[in-house]
Amino acid sequence: MTKRSWQEKLRDSKDLPKIVKMSKEQAKKWGGETLAIPSPLEIDELMKKVPKGKVTTVAKLREKIAKKHKAKVGCPLTCGIFSWIAAYAAEEARAEGKKSITPWWRTLKGQGELNPKYPGGEDTQMKKLKAEGIIFEQKGKKAIVKDLEKYLI
Repeated sequence: MTKRSWQEKLRDSKDLPKIVKMSKEQAKKWGGETLAIPSPLEIDELMKKVPKGKVTTVAKLREKIAKKHKAKVGCPLTCGIFSWIAAYAAEEARAEGKKSITPWWRTLKGQGELNPKYPGGEDTQMKKLKAEGIIFEQKGKKAIVKDLEKYLI
């Protein structure tokens, strides 16, 4: 069995998107009774919309997914995993010579932190964002975007 490419994983929507009704315990934990689980391509499309010099977070992607599907919450697990798949699919496309790829480096973790799981890790993501004028500050051991609200779309 051959290993699937990142681009194949991105296009494999399985049975997604879908809306799931959560238990009372889950609803209390996540802040709503309905959970929207996006397809990988939906996350990729949202990531493609982030312009140069701006950023978004996985939390913002979750909000957009919830709103689109009229659910209370966007799934934190799949939104995070699918942003990671989109990042690797974009780099795979770049390696194949494609010029226009998803600007994955503009999607950050919750509070403006870099994502160590993205291609090249935090250093590569920071380098790409700094090249677009994004400024960072140290918070403990983590580098985060300074004045995040200024850069968020």
